[in-house]
Amino acid sequence: MHNVPLADVKDVLVPVDGSEASLDALGMACRLVQRHKGNVFAIYVIEVDRSLPLDADLYDETAAGEAILKNARAIGRKWDTDIEAEILQARDAAQAISSEAIERKVDAVILGIEYDRPFGEFQLQRHAQQVLKHTPCQVWVCRRGIQE
Repeated sequence: MHNVPLADVKDVLVPVDGSEASLDALGMACRLVQRHKGNVFAIYVIEVDRSLPLDADLYDETAAGEAILKNARAIGRKWDTDIEAEILQARDAAQAISSEAIERKVDAVILGIEYDRPFGEFQLQRHAQQVLKHTPCQVWVCRRGIQE
């Protein structure tokens, strides 16, 4: 992977969880890749408990993921961008995101995170910290402001 200038970003991975922040990040990715007719990859990661086999049939979680990815594809249509969407099952979501970014050779990962200010301090969500630490391409964190 290489460091690509913002204007030249072509392929982007966006983990989605159904939150407004993750869907905002997806819209940002669509706008970003339009210039080069790039690719947006949306992934929904189901974290599988260690007590279950990794390929366990998790019907409710899969159904929730399909609904979120359907929403993701609709955002892509709004921006005239085809989104390749996939559900992944993994033990750790951050590791799955980093591995997927490497496998797909994306230029950037865009993480949408919600505003969370416990005890007056800003803290990145656990998965965002790990993705930032272990993903070799650019990682952008888009945090939504307070929604009133």
